[in-house]
Amino acid sequence: MAITFPASRAISLASAAYGVYALVRPEHLARAMEADPGEQEGYDNLARVYGVRDVTVSLLGILGPARGVQWAMRSRIASDLADCATLLTKADDGKIRGKAAAITVGWAALNFAAYRWDRARLTATG
Repeated sequence: MAITFPASRAISLASAAYGVYALVRPEHLARAMEADPGEQEGYDNLARVYGVRDVTVSLLGILGPARGVQWAMRSRIASDLADCATLLTKADDGKIRGKAAAITVGWAALNFAAYRWDRARLTATG
């Protein structure tokens, strides 16, 4: 029996890895956003929220049934776009906003491409 949604499951594995990293090294987010020292705790908390969410949703995307994978992928795309909005409002510098947008929209696009590829493959194999 073939594995359903292989690209979606693979990108979910990458998202889970980021989630673990965000939980282990939450300070990475403030560093990437070039935040002031007084903002460190807030960014650390945000990174932990991202980590818990990404690990939880990604586990469904990796291990779940087809319907669960589809839900996880749609959730990941929406979450990445919400992360973009959140980080853009927090950044004061245009360079940092550009970097945050590129990364979050890039992940949304990768998730979308994997999901679309899997859906097209599923439709083609019937």
